[in-house]
Amino acid sequence: MKRFLSLAVSAIALAASPAAAQDVAITNATVATGDGSDPIEGATVVVRGGRVVAAGSGVGAPAGMPVIDGSGMWVTPGMFSPLTTLGLWDVGAVQSSNDQSASDSPFSAALDVATALNPSSQHVAVNRAGGVTRASILSFPSSSIFGGQGAIVDLGADADMLVRRRAFQYVAMGEQGARIAGGSRTASHALLRNALREARQYGRDAQIPGGSAAPERNPTGDDIGVDPRLIDSRSERGNDVLLTRFDAAALVPVVRGEQPLYVGVERASDIRQVLALKREFPRIDLVLVGASEGWLAANEIAAAGVPVITDPVGNLPEAFEELAATQSNVGRMVRAGVKVAIGGLTNGIEKPLNATQYAGNLVALGKIPGAAGLSWGQAFATITSAPAEISGYGGRFGVLAPGAAGDLVIWDGDPLELSSAPTRVFIDGVEQPLDNHQTRLRDRYRDLDESDLPKAYDW
Repeated sequence: MKRFLSLAVSAIALAASPAAAQDVAITNATVATGDGSDPIEGATVVVRGGRVVAAGSGVGAPAGMPVIDGSGMWVTPGMFSPLTTLGLWDVGAVQSSNDQSASDSPFSAALDVATALNPSSQHVAVNRAGGVTRASILSFPSSSIFGGQGAIVDLGADADMLVRRRAFQYVAMGEQGARIAGGSRTASHALLRNALREARQYGRDAQIPGGSAAPERNPTGDDIGVDPRLIDSRSERGNDVLLTRFDAAALVPVVRGEQPLYVGVERASDIRQVLALKREFPRIDLVLVGASEGWLAANEIAAAGVPVITDPVGNLPEAFEELAATQSNVGRMVRAGVKVAIGGLTNGIEKPLNATQYAGNLVALGKIPGAAGLSWGQAFATITSAPAEISGYGGRFGVLAPGAAGDLVIWDGDPLELSSAPTRVFIDGVEQPLDNHQTRLRDRYRDLDESDLPKAYDW
């Protein structure tokens, strides 16, 4: 009964109106601003009206503002997960609670994850308690190489987690795309190019002006995922089309560069083929996902200005497309000038709170002769400002700078050390609850008092 009551209370809390932002100053703390610079000791962070006013040394607390003494504590921006499925599933093995993919759907690119988000998911609460405040949500490709349209969310404890719907499109290439498209990379590339050409032509035939990307905070009930003018177009199309009209319409913002195309790819030669898309579709906004062999094409990636979301601990050839995988992948790409965020589709996809551990590994890697790691500031940026910039929110999320959202985390120690944990979390200047199903189980079984045990069956 206690468990059901706690879940009911959580649901009621989410249904309530969002709390008002708090004005607060945190003083005498070690502050990491998230922009790649080193931490600042004895610094202050000031948040007013849900936004950061000032952060750094020499900053004083405004008169009359509530003050938190951060002595011995660290203050950082909240983590931004560049790719995750938070809010789309409860139990992965139970299909009725899992909206991470739609293998039997007649649609692909038109799928909109915003319609399935569940802000009361315990996975959201657990990662919020771990210091994750923003995330990019995707669905996995299954019946098609296109996974659908992802969303940007916040992890606040309220009923509206959506920041931006239809924020990006995800497509699988490499071995996964080949498997889905018909068994060969030739099939996946033909399918991708046909889809993009069809979307480009469809947008022209429908005479749709630019700027059709979704606005922020627009979860209206009648919003079905694409501009209705595209759906109502009566333009004639050939009989050899592989996309539904709905899917073609969803890809129009991609070919116009209004919606980023996240491409799952690992092998260096596959990366180069993806980069070549820009010759045919010059306005396309690419983001590489995975890129285990990215270091082999780092100069080309940097020259193209394409950012990368990658798994930093992938150092083993788990597939033929990852034969050159190395833990120095991130460091080498950063040295070449590539913007890199920690994420990917393996480690961290379900538990983005573990990103601090992966970032810490990159710092330690820098101390190994011959390896390519990152400085502390660079590593922390891969889980804060870099993913925010890739998602189109540079300077707004993932940093402690004037005008940025009041997303901040107070830690009891260095956040890249496994022994450290958040003690307080703020999103848009609102302090968030840190309790969740895991903490309640911990508290229940902290001692051997049998009165805390759930009622057993009566025989």
